[in-house]
Amino acid sequence: MDMKAVVNGKIIDGKKMIEGSILFFDEKIRGISREKPGPECEVIDAKGHYVSAGFVDIHLHGSGGSDVMDATAEALETISRTLLQTGTTSFVATTMTMAEPAIIEALETVRNYGPKVSGAKIVGVHLEGPFINPSRSGAQDSSHIQEPTFDWLEPWLDLVRVITIAPEMKGARAFIETMTEVYPHILLSIGHSDMDYEGTLKSFGWGVSHATHLFNAMPPWHHRKPGIVGAVFDSDVTADIIADLIHTHPSVLGTVERVMGERVILITDAMRAGCMKSGIYDLGGQRVTVSEGRAELDDGVLAGSVLKLNEAVRHYCKHTEATLAEAVYAATTLPAKRLGLTCGSLERGKDADIVIFDEDVNIQSVYINGEWKC
Repeated sequence: MDMKAVVNGKIIDGKKMIEGSILFFDEKIRGISREKPGPECEVIDAKGHYVSAGFVDIHLHGSGGSDVMDATAEALETISRTLLQTGTTSFVATTMTMAEPAIIEALETVRNYGPKVSGAKIVGVHLEGPFINPSRSGAQDSSHIQEPTFDWLEPWLDLVRVITIAPEMKGARAFIETMTEVYPHILLSIGHSDMDYEGTLKSFGWGVSHATHLFNAMPPWHHRKPGIVGAVFDSDVTADIIADLIHTHPSVLGTVERVMGERVILITDAMRAGCMKSGIYDLGGQRVTVSEGRAELDDGVLAGSVLKLNEAVRHYCKHTEATLAEAVYAATTLPAKRLGLTCGSLERGKDADIVIFDEDVNIQSVYINGEWKC
């Protein structure tokens, strides 16, 4: 692949902004320099826009009318292509608490067809259940919740990147400790859980090191019962948050940023209605009504989101004290680092997954492995 050079851009690398420099890449990032590109380079004019690593979503169920649980090659391709408009260049295909055969079918589809998608890369699977607490199931179907087991899961653990689990459930501690020892590449995340503060801190000692959509599907943060949220605040674990201003109030985003700093990962938790019009959709066999950016089951329970990751970056920057570079870090470098990915920054040798966006984080161009996508 020929060398390319992005000029006239404000480059965001890690948590810092670089102006007056040029980004060089082919299929990999080759460096940031003030040297002028040679005649062999394809010159890309960023026109004064921002240039960063592509966004990484570690919690996404679907988009463009398709869902990971559809378990078809066509669904994965639709999601992958649709996400380009949001600046997302890598995502973790997220399953739901459904019947065991349905989850296995989704896993098999990701294994067989995930490497073939033409848009955003699928970098693994996030099992959001079925090892959760029925009292905090949210939009998950509690009838399919089960105790943690390796019986059907073990053949798929090379594909799995994240497991959301309720540590208080029967068998969870032994499962977590074994996973931590044998499969250290998998991020174990507390979520859809009713664990108290003290129990949550203990689970961090077992191997849990992350929290799924902080505040949602867990006990509220109370001054006498700080719960999971308080334990996350008082530790060094990371947590992801749905910054759609629906799941989490703008004021709370500000609090989280002040308390946690650079331990926050931005996610979407988007369902199939992502990047689609308002209307009636399906989530794990349940009817979801989407209206004015809000996705709800018939009983009013929030059913994922229709958030775009570039919107999450915009909201986080606007409603917290984070700089734009720090907000981008929460959607690129940190999630990639937590999952051990070869993308997420503009460091030399990393995958050339790059987005160019304007001051409102509207996406202008997307490159994946150095290839222009949109």
